[in-house]
Amino acid sequence: MRPTSSRDGRSPVSLPSGTALSPKGRIGILTFHRCINYGSYWQARCLVEGLDGIGSEVLLLEHRSPRVERAEWRCALQPELPDLTRPGARAGYSRKIRKFLDAFEVLPCTEPFPLDDPTELDVFDLVLVGSDEVWNLNHPWYGGSSIFYGEGLPARCLASYAASFGNFTTAGLLRGRWADGLGDFSVISVRDYNSRRLIEEVLGITPALVLDPCLQFPESIEGIAPHEADAPFAVVYGHSFPAWFASAVRRWADRRGLRLLSVGYHNEFADRQWLDAGPEEFAAAMAGAEAVFTNFFHGCVVALVDEKPFACVLSDYRSNKLGDLTSMLGAEHHVIAPENAEKQMEAVLSEPLSSSINRRVAGLRRSSEAFLAHVLAPVSA
Repeated sequence: MRPTSSRDGRSPVSLPSGTALSPKGRIGILTFHRCINYGSYWQARCLVEGLDGIGSEVLLLEHRSPRVERAEWRCALQPELPDLTRPGARAGYSRKIRKFLDAFEVLPCTEPFPLDDPTELDVFDLVLVGSDEVWNLNHPWYGGSSIFYGEGLPARCLASYAASFGNFTTAGLLRGRWADGLGDFSVISVRDYNSRRLIEEVLGITPALVLDPCLQFPESIEGIAPHEADAPFAVVYGHSFPAWFASAVRRWADRRGLRLLSVGYHNEFADRQWLDAGPEEFAAAMAGAEAVFTNFFHGCVVALVDEKPFACVLSDYRSNKLGDLTSMLGAEHHVIAPENAEKQMEAVLSEPLSSSINRRVAGLRRSSEAFLAHVLAPVSA
């Protein structure tokens, strides 16, 4: 089946305000839910819990690969490569891994199956591929895994929700098997402009642009009590920040008498390193912060969920994701530039989030809900 979009006359079904979706079939979610990464964990949890609330059985597809797990753990212990982990930090990162493994155990998942052989799975009425950069052929260990392009998935209907190509930008490299796989999706939605452009160039259709699950179904994050032990504080989330950005953040915090709490990664300019924070502890820290400094996509996303002032900086790996997110929401001014860093930080952090950003989020939430109604309609028939 070719992907559907407004170009072929089938637009998503809008729901009246307050209408609940009530599919009866089994829904599988295929994503990167076992990454030692707060954003990957929370996007998976928010999507499965958000869809579970509509009354259907929703399960994460528990793909496993010893090769992927080894790569994931190596990265979690050495997140700043090529810079080596600092003395004393490795123990904190090890505890962080254990907390993530414990958190994975309580997610609603299928029985484990090999990443490269999903034929052991029972048939699902619908499999949603995404969110996260599931189609990124450049991903250091998931890149080239054909399952994310639908190969071998036992699904009556295959669709994507908020899928992304990450830092992959070359449409010509998607020809052949990758384009054929994408062409088998009944409906496609993406979360960024780069991914929309690639689908347009490869398949000739315009996919829906939808919100990341954390913004679409924020209730799971909003239910976490704020961290208060370090108050008042601002969160630093990410690593390998440019020196000019770190210096500007440090001076901003000093002027306000705020502690800088670095969550999940070591940042020398912070006052406290909370390296072993688990997924819920990360959400608690973000909820309790006065402001957020980040170079990660989900650092911005969770700041938006909590309506926290934030300042971000682009990195080579995440420039597409961060740049497109802020552009979609009219939040480009939150991306700090080196030539005017302190003045720009002062401007974006001295006031609550702009009401125009909240309006953009609300509008995309409505269109994302309509897209999901369209996808789920055959399942509920």
